[in-house]
Amino acid sequence: MRMCHPIAPADVAIVRALADAAEAADGHPSLGDAVWRDLKSQSEHTTLFVATADEQPVGALHTMALDDGSITAGVVVLPEHREAGVAAALLDAALAANHDARRAVLWAFGADERADAFATGRGFKSERELWQMRVPLPLAEETRWPPGITTRPFVIGQDEAAWVAVNNRAFVHDPDQGGWSEDNLRRLEAESWFDPVGFLLAIDDRGLAGFCWTKVHASVPPNEPDALGEIYVIGVDPDRQGSGLGRALVVGGLASLHERGTPVGMLFVDASNAPAVALYRALGFTTTRVDRAYALDIA
Repeated sequence: MRMCHPIAPADVAIVRALADAAEAADGHPSLGDAVWRDLKSQSEHTTLFVATADEQPVGALHTMALDDGSITAGVVVLPEHREAGVAAALLDAALAANHDARRAVLWAFGADERADAFATGRGFKSERELWQMRVPLPLAEETRWPPGITTRPFVIGQDEAAWVAVNNRAFVHDPDQGGWSEDNLRRLEAESWFDPVGFLLAIDDRGLAGFCWTKVHASVPPNEPDALGEIYVIGVDPDRQGSGLGRALVVGGLASLHERGTPVGMLFVDASNAPAVALYRALGFTTTRVDRAYALDIA
């Protein structure tokens, strides 16, 4: 077991290789975008644990300490080593290294009975679910914008401050999407998949009212028949909610994805967000994957 703090570029490359191998076998990622963002812009609160067998990496666990005294963790283990106690050893090492933390949250992507058994066996309790939902494209419904709304693509170098302000207002209680900075956004603007054409802004007489940021996946994921077009982030300023803008942004974003050649639309939604889930189901979305967060209060 090796603890990496700070984390070298070679260590990030190890995690990437492990994640790619696991995704090829599982058909879905083991680590989320928040982990990769943190590994690119790691702070003193980021730690990585790497497990080896026969001097070769077989698993890794990423932790990030939060301001509230908790830590979040994401783990990836090669499929052929999952019955050897690698994940348990990584988690034990992370909890020991963060012994002063008050709480730990462990994420499992594509959570199943095996993930539930592992987490509950370590004392964790299921706390939160994110659902991946999909819909065939194109939709039958056409985009209907509320009165006074105009739309345009995001402009790099111009719209960062306005977008961060509205995003953070819309997701003030969301631990994943809230609290963005302009630096966070600019780092994603440098990604190969970023396309301002697919970053739709809705404007009214007071400024930015909402947005639908889409992402066309560059290749067909493992075990998938079609390329995916993702609604990466969608948000409406709290002062403009209730006008029908949210539905229009979803439909407009999906239309943009279809125009760019994707036959399937996809997004992630918190299972507890009943209004959003109801909207997506009304548009034809179905749940295709469950990502689950398990929490442990540490004495």
